[in-house]
Order: sequence, then C-alpha cells, then structure tokens
Amino acid sequence: MIKDIRTFSDLLEICTNENKTICEVFELQEANFQEISVEQVRLRVKKALDAMKNAIEIGLTSKEKSISGQCGDDCVRLKERYSKKHAIFGECFEKITTYALATSEENLRMGKIVACPTAGSCGIVPSVIIGISEEYKFDENTQIDALITAGAVATIVSYKMSLAGAVGGCQAECGVASAMAAAAVTQMFGGSVKQILNAVALCLKNILGLTCDPVAGLVEIPCVKRNPFLAINSITAFEFAISDIESKIPTDEVVDAMAQIGELMSPTLKESSQAGLAKTKTAVEIDKKLKDKYKGKI
Repeated sequence: MIKDIRTFSDLLEICTNENKTICEVFELQEANFQEISVEQVRLRVKKALDAMKNAIEIGLTSKEKSISGQCGDDCVRLKERYSKKHAIFGECFEKITTYALATSEENLRMGKIVACPTAGSCGIVPSVIIGISEEYKFDENTQIDALITAGAVATIVSYKMSLAGAVGGCQAECGVASAMAAAAVTQMFGGSVKQILNAVALCLKNILGLTCDPVAGLVEIPCVKRNPFLAINSITAFEFAISDIESKIPTDEVVDAMAQIGELMSPTLKESSQAGLAKTKTAVEIDKKLKDKYKGKI
C-alpha cells in the first residue's frame, strides 16, 4: 500500500523508488482510500472527463447570458473571429481559449461543469487536456492519466492551503488550476516526474499574489476571461519544463510561499468584492444597476 502523499518531494521519492508515474501512484492511493479497484477509480475519472467534454460542446454554441446579463456570449464572439482569421499561435491555441471560455460560461449559466479545483476555475484543465488531445490525437486513457495527474497536484496543494478564493485569493483557484493543467500536459507528452513538478512550480511562481476581486460579488468579471488566460499560462510552463528548464525554488517551497501570500493578502481582496477590480468606477456602477434591478427579488 502506498502511503498518504502530502508533499511534492514525497511524491517524487515514491515515484522514483517504485518506478511509477504520478498517475499510477495516485490512482492506487485513491483505490486504497476508497476501497475500490483501480479500474473503478479510472471509471470515475472518465465520468468527469465526459462531463468536461459535454460542457465544452454545449458552451461552444450557446449565447445564453448569465442571470446578471454581464457575460455568456464571449465564446461565440471568439469562435466567429477565429473563423475569419486564425489566431497567431494557431488552431491549438484557438481550441484551448474557446474551450476554456465555453466551460466557464457554462458555469455562470448554472450548467453542469466539473470543479477543477473550483467552479470559478473550471475551464482551465478541460480546455488544455481536451484541446491538446484533439490536436495531437491523444487517446482516452492518456486523457484519464492526465486528469489523475492534475488531481494529484491539487490534492497535494490542498494539504498546505485552502483552494478557495475567499481564503487564498484567485492564486488558489485559477492559479492552482493552471498548475494542474501544466502537470497534465507535461504528462501527456511523456515528461518525467521531475519535469511535471517543475511545470507546476514554474506555473505557480508566475501567478503568486493573484487576487480574487469579482465585480458585484459574481463569478463572472474577471473570472470568466481569467480561465483562458491561465490555460495558456499552463502551456508556457509545460514548454519550459519539457525543455529541462527548472524552477530554482522547489515546488513545495513555491506552494508554501503561495500559502503565506494568501494569509498576508487583505480580506478585501479575497472574494469579498471590497477592493481592487470590484471597486473600480465601472464595477461600482455595474453593482448598483444589478442591485436596483433585483431589489426585493433575491
């Protein structure tokens, strides 16, 4: 039985000693914890993967706005633009950005999504795993492996800090999701455990301090557009890590720094909508309009 893994250094040691991938170690750990077979673990992950694909499929064609009316049709706009002129970074970039928007917009419509690790960051991991798989013809088993590896990253981070924006800022939500996606894509392209952990560290270092300051207290502005931006951040981390560019600060220490930053961050910047983007002139006007519109209704 593989012991409970709570640090990335422990993960690296176990993978090295057991000659296993992160996916193999964590699916076995989950099977032991849940008292089910590895095959059952993988079936549960497949169910999540299928739900991710379904959210993308629906989100790509829907123009339905959120209840607030602020968001919901950006994915269609982006698709229309790409149909006329391709993105500078090519079709894979187009898929990742549109899939991230599609999923995030499905969330604000109250559609069925997979929180990975949270609902507000739900578009990042699916867009990367599914977009990359379509472009590079990765099969379903490879996608399941990647999703398990992504889950391993969030699990270990969660032992050190909360993954809620209200506790650690958006670095704990979209930031961690970006690191999960970086780990997933590095796994898909055959990266070593060390390279995967470097991808996580490189990804997280570049989003440290990311605040959670949603306009009108809704998971819409800037949350929806933050998903595609940080999906691309994960690809940059992968490209560096797969090239054997290492993070000078070990992964566990980067997470420790993120936890410390979350504790030091003002409560006004942690989902309370009391500062930052949420208190800009335009944001205050949006908040007032929504309160007037729904006064006495909610």
